[in-house]
Amino acid sequence: MTKIITRALIDSIGTVAYVILVASFMFSLQGLSPKEDTIFVIASMLLLLVCSAAITGFLVFGKPIMLYMDGKKKEAVSLLGYTIGMLFIITLMIFFLLIVFNNLV
Repeated sequence: MTKIITRALIDSIGTVAYVILVASFMFSLQGLSPKEDTIFVIASMLLLLVCSAAITGFLVFGKPIMLYMDGKKKEAVSLLGYTIGMLFIITLMIFFLLIVFNNLV
């Protein structure tokens, strides 16, 4: 069970790191936005969405699907549950930090 929790923590942290990386990239592009919306702006945002969904889907569902296909259904469901639970807890912690820092400023 400890191995599953460790794997869930690694997958959760990897997902959070990827989301922070993409958010930082998008934040840095704010000053470079074109004066007019073009098809390329919309297409690039949709492509980023598709790529991000694929990467985060792999990080969250990749190992549980492999375990499930190997016949380890209980471990697969446990890993998925722990990963989603840890992502939820990390999300709550980030919202809490946003509230605290917003009240300090």
